[in-house]
This record gives sequence, C-alpha cells and structure tokens, in this order.
Amino acid sequence: MKKCCITLHPDYQIGTISPRLFGAFLEPIGSMVNGSMYNPKHPSADELGMRRDFYMALKEAGLPAVRLPGGNFVSGWQWKDSIGPLHLRKTHLDMAWFQYIPNTVGHDEYLRWAEKAGVETIYTVNLGTGTLQDAADCVEYTNFTGGTWWSDLRKKNGHNAPYGVKTWCLGNEMDGPWQIASMEKDPQRYGVLAHETSKAMKWVDPSIETIACVSSSPFLNHYPDWDRVVLEECYAAVDYISLHHYHSAPPDLPGALLAGYKAFEDYIRTEIALCDFIKTKLRSQKTMMLALDEYGSMFRPRGKAHLGLSGRQNADMFGVFVPDRTYVRHDPDDWSTHPGLPMGHEMLQALGIASTMLVMLRHADRIQIGCATGGLGALCRTDREHVWKGVSYYPFTDMIRLAKGVSLQCIVRCDTYDVPEYAIDDMNQYGGFTGVETIQSAAALNGDDLTVFVINADPDMDQELKMDVRAFEGWMFCGHTEMYADDPTAGNTWEFPDTVLPHENRNTNMERGILTACLHKESWNVFRFRKQKKA
Repeated sequence: MKKCCITLHPDYQIGTISPRLFGAFLEPIGSMVNGSMYNPKHPSADELGMRRDFYMALKEAGLPAVRLPGGNFVSGWQWKDSIGPLHLRKTHLDMAWFQYIPNTVGHDEYLRWAEKAGVETIYTVNLGTGTLQDAADCVEYTNFTGGTWWSDLRKKNGHNAPYGVKTWCLGNEMDGPWQIASMEKDPQRYGVLAHETSKAMKWVDPSIETIACVSSSPFLNHYPDWDRVVLEECYAAVDYISLHHYHSAPPDLPGALLAGYKAFEDYIRTEIALCDFIKTKLRSQKTMMLALDEYGSMFRPRGKAHLGLSGRQNADMFGVFVPDRTYVRHDPDDWSTHPGLPMGHEMLQALGIASTMLVMLRHADRIQIGCATGGLGALCRTDREHVWKGVSYYPFTDMIRLAKGVSLQCIVRCDTYDVPEYAIDDMNQYGGFTGVETIQSAAALNGDDLTVFVINADPDMDQELKMDVRAFEGWMFCGHTEMYADDPTAGNTWEFPDTVLPHENRNTNMERGILTACLHKESWNVFRFRKQKKA
C-alpha cells in the first residue's frame, strides 16, 4: 500500500471562504431550462410552470448562488422582450445555440425561480448586441424601489418589491470568436464599455458589484494580453474578473481527468499575477477578486485536431457556418431533442468537479465566486418525470455545508504521476502534466470545527494516510466519511438511487495528534474534527 502525509496548522490560513464559492451556472441549453426547470405539464408545476420537485431539491441541497441566464445565449438575448404578459412576448432566434427562444421563461421568471430555490442570483447582462442603456434599464427594473417607468413596470408585472440582485456580469466571454458581437479583436473597446457600463449600473444602484470578462479560455492565442488591455481600462470600476475554463480528458487517458487541477491552478495564478500587475501599474489601492463562474471537468473523445494550432482559430472553425443547420424548438415536455445524462465513470466525474472545488478553496483569498457548469444537474439529476441524487451530489453538498470559515493550507507529501500530451480538438490541446499529485486536499476552519477534504486520485492503489494535526491541541477526531465505486460503470439512477453513497469509515483513528486512515483508490474523503470544550 502506498503511503502519504498531510500536515495542517491553524496559523497557516489562506483566506475567508466566500459563501458563493460553490454555486452553479444556468443557461437555456437542452433540457436545463425547458424540461428540468420549466414544464407547465409536470405534476409538480407551480403557478409559473416551474417544477417544484427541481427547485425544492436545489433548496434542500443548500445551493448558494446561480449565474444566469447565460452563457453564450445572453449575448443576443433581449430581456425587454421577455417581460409582461406571455401573449405579448416576442419569440427570437438564439444564434448561439440555434434554437427558438419563445421567452416563456423570461427575466422575471428566472429571478422568481431563484427566489423559490433560495439562491442568490448572479445576473449576466447582454453586452454583445445589448447596450449600456439596456444594462442600466435592467438594473432599474430589477432593483429600483419605484417611481420610474421601469421600476413601476416591474410592479405592474407582479413583483412589487425589488429583486435586490447584488452581482452583475458585464457580458459573457466577450473575447471568444464564437460569441455574438465578439470583441476578440478589440479588447480596449470592451474594457471601455465595461468601465462605462459598470459606472452607469452603479449610478442606478450603488449597492451592486460588477464582474468584467477576461479571456474565456487560456487556450486562446490572445491570452493573457487581451486581459491586460481590458483591465487597464476598467480596473477602477469593476469588482471581479470572470474566469471560464473547461478541462477535457480523453476516455482512453482517465488519469488526465484528475490532473486537470494543474490547468486550473496555472490559469488562476496567471490571472492573479496579472491583476496585481495592473494594480501596481495603476497605483490602485484595490485588490481585484476573481469569479470562476463557468467551469467543468469532463471526458471527451478525441476528435480531429491540427496539432500546434491551439487557440489560433477563426470563427468559422466553431461550426457556425454549417449550411444545413436548422433551429430547434424545444418542448419542455418532450425530451427526445434533449441530450441524455453523462455516461461513463460517474465517480470519477464527481471527483473531477470536487478537484476543481478544492483548487478554489486553496485560493479562497482571491476567488470569491464559483459557478459549476452542470452544477444544477450535479445537485439534482432530472428526467422528464423524476429527480434524484447523482454521485456528484455528495461531494458538492459536502463543500456547501462544511467548507466554511477560513481556508487552511494543507502540506501534502505523496506519490506523483505524469500525463502525456494530448489533443481533444483544435482548441483543447494539452502539453501534458508532470508531477500530478495522487493526493489532493484542502481544509476549512470554522470556529470550533475543522474539516479536511481529501481525494485519492490514484486509479490503482489504496493509500495509507498519516495526517499530522498535532498543532490542533485539544481537538478531537469526529469522523471520516468516504465515497468510492469499485465498479467504473456504477451510477445512481431514479430506479437505483443508492448505488454509490458515502459511508463512515470506522477504522480511521487518531493518537497523539496523528490520524491514520486508509484512502480507497479514486475516492472522496471528508475528515471532521472539533475543539473540545474546557470543563
């Protein structure tokens, strides 16, 4: 059996953990809005046509925040055509995802759904085809108390009180060549627009905070210089920058999935360094915070790839000029046009999202917002009729409930492995990963409670863990929860929802501040400690 060691000390603090670190991302693609969120024919549908079973499950999970309503979609969405009586709303084409947008789920429905689910809204305004005035009007409609055209219209449309949306994204992936009205070729123009739009929105509601886009992928050839130009223009007026990254691994190279934390680490560290450079250059007193408000780790089959091209691509390389492409009209009660659930090793996919969450926790001093793409499905799996808990539900809710207080450094000593270079397509090309740790960890100190999260990423071997917590004198070990699946095909379904579940490891023990545990291969582990009260 391999051996590994983790050392912790209460003084090795990274930063305060934001309650919005473990949120999700929502965009009307496939069934997530039309089917899972909204289906007026569903037995649990409420007065808005929203599925109660879905939003109540998210509320029960404790989901803190959702970024909505997109996504690429929002760069062509006209929010003003989505409010008021349903029969007066306009149907548009969604040029991002080639679907009809009937606006049966509009601006108010998104926000009222968020209220029902008990989540904070992180709202993205359209800065593609939209304007500064549209964004300012949106804040006025949403947050102003009354006495103006837009705020009184909100009341007329059935929501007397302001929604109180605190956080606003200034467009989506504005540097992506796939984006509607992309500013890929003019970062200075986007930086100025973000600066001026943020000012106007804050003049309407000075209590809000704003998030500016930086490079939407570290693969793009203009990264990170595009970010630098943008930040030089808008640094003073915004509060966060928006980071997006999707890590892909081919199914024939499973070790690459849990090596993806290194890609996220590099991306985050680069952006932090860039922000601090701009802070110094501008002689600013403000430290810029980060929002990783779209992220995911997934298996994807290898496709055609021109090696070495990486992010040096034009818009026609993203399949946007396909002559026989047709627009799809989604019926929320008809799932035949909707993609199925992710296939493959559900446990490994759960560890993929958990691994990224540990990265964010290790950067809690700078990352204040996290929104997992697929996070809603991770917390609540759905089909046309049912909801249930998938495998990812358990590490996700562990982070929501237990990763609170202050993030602590974990000093890890373990075996490492290397991943060779690989390419998924023209954009997603990796030069390989070296020194990948088989043990990934992060910790949270919340008053008298200490929680240590550990992933054993080794696909073949269990590991004996020695955790040194002698610096926590007077603390007691309270339990070790573990989750793993010996069968790679195992997953939870509506019919069999308990196939993969966490359970207590009763063999873990602690003597004189040294905890000893066996970590199952490809497993998720949570260790809990509590400070003993003096008699």
